[in-house]
Amino acid sequence: MEILKVDNLTVDFFVQKKVINAVKGIDFDIKKGQIFALVGESGAGKSAAAHAILKLINPPLARYGGKVYYNGNDLLKLSSDKLQKIRGNRISMIFQEPMTSLNPLHTIEKQVGESITVHNKIMPEELRRRVIDLLKLVRISSAESRLGAYPHQLSGGERQRVMIAMAIANRPDLLIADEPTTALDVTIQAAIIDLLMDLKRQFDLSLLLITHDLTIVKHVADCMAVMKDGKIVERGKTESVFSNPQHSYTKYLMSSIIKPVVLKPIERKNLVITTKGLKVYYPIYKGVFRKIKGYVRAVDDVNLEIAEGETVGLVGESGSGKTSTAFAILRLIKSSGSIRFLGKEIQGLSFSELRNLRREMQVIFQDPFGSLNPRMTIEQIVAEGLRAHNLYTTQEEREKIVGKVLEDVELDPSLKDRYPHEFSGGQRQRISIARAIILRPRFIVLDEPTSSLDVSIQARIIELLKELQKKYNLTYLFISHDLKLISSISHWIYVMYRGKIVESGNSDEVFNHPKDEYTKKLIESSRLMNV
Repeated sequence: MEILKVDNLTVDFFVQKKVINAVKGIDFDIKKGQIFALVGESGAGKSAAAHAILKLINPPLARYGGKVYYNGNDLLKLSSDKLQKIRGNRISMIFQEPMTSLNPLHTIEKQVGESITVHNKIMPEELRRRVIDLLKLVRISSAESRLGAYPHQLSGGERQRVMIAMAIANRPDLLIADEPTTALDVTIQAAIIDLLMDLKRQFDLSLLLITHDLTIVKHVADCMAVMKDGKIVERGKTESVFSNPQHSYTKYLMSSIIKPVVLKPIERKNLVITTKGLKVYYPIYKGVFRKIKGYVRAVDDVNLEIAEGETVGLVGESGSGKTSTAFAILRLIKSSGSIRFLGKEIQGLSFSELRNLRREMQVIFQDPFGSLNPRMTIEQIVAEGLRAHNLYTTQEEREKIVGKVLEDVELDPSLKDRYPHEFSGGQRQRISIARAIILRPRFIVLDEPTSSLDVSIQARIIELLKELQKKYNLTYLFISHDLKLISSISHWIYVMYRGKIVESGNSDEVFNHPKDEYTKKLIESSRLMNV
């Protein structure tokens, strides 16, 4: 029995007097108890189609065409009052970023409770009991004690669980999950998917899963459709599409999935970075006079070595201390212990003494949009380091070297006068890479450089980094929570947990013969999310 039928759906957005055709006449249906996945890269129209089902963006910003049938009624023709009775009641939605979807000023109890009271009359005592039951149902530990918490006091996984609790509060027939695991650690991803599958079985839910991650689709979806440029280019049973893809775009997406390969170890000589007893402690202030009552041991006695020309992977979940370790090595935050760069101790160097060293040590951040100055052109951004270190002093010289480095990262030099907002996520990350390598550094920190990118773009960025490493003999510290990704680029791996290194070795040793229980947990979660 069909619970939802989408017939020739179109979605147009009106932006600055322009019409953007986001969805172009798509058809699909979802049966009772079925998981249907809508797959594609960013900009394919997946989320626009999902939002259209409940008309979440209203005129004059959007225009809808076609039909969306739920229990025989065309949702696109319902009045606002009738549609409001369906939203969050019969059809619920889990959004991609819970931190922006949850109200930062309201407690968890109030927000989950509101999802119930907007559709039901209920006494306060019964409401609190229902909220606690929902939090327990989505596996939030110590549910009663979290009622008064605010969103910022929860982890990313906990916030997503709260969103799920709100979505299932009224036992809907259909749950729309829009990228529910994006940006979560691999272990948290696996737990969230497991939770959704358990709730589906328990309440006989139908699920519309919106994602660019084919690995998730392969494991959970009954049927799937692949979207590109607002159109569905392929659909069918998940097993059939994966075993025998027909459309060239589907084949392209599947070929872009990063496989867990193991790199051959290289001879570790000419150490670029060495740390011994590295510690980063953040003070905990309490009371009116803000006295130090303790410390958060973000990095606790870390010893690591990074050799010339190799990639060292630093893997662990959020909060394990990976980024703090990297920033301490770069002398961007205070730390104690020994840090040697090319054999020279840099821990005690002053700001002026570090200035010349900055040219040799660069960093590429997770969010390319946030790390690029929106008021500067691409040429100005990429050439910023040249100006800071008084290199290639004439404008002509700088333009020439900027053009060469843009070609290195596979960008057209003619785009140098544009601004960051005019580029896609993958292009912005290439700009960040160009800014880092233009100084020909000896050492580069890559802090989750692909986590916000589509799978096909992610694969190409990894290959680009490998090519640049070989061309310029670069040394990388690659930070990630994904052991599958780490193994595909790293010659040596360190595993971090709660500020400490719990395991290290070459890619083969760590990925295929792990010793620590935490490493085994990461690998198990990574394999669960593999195709």
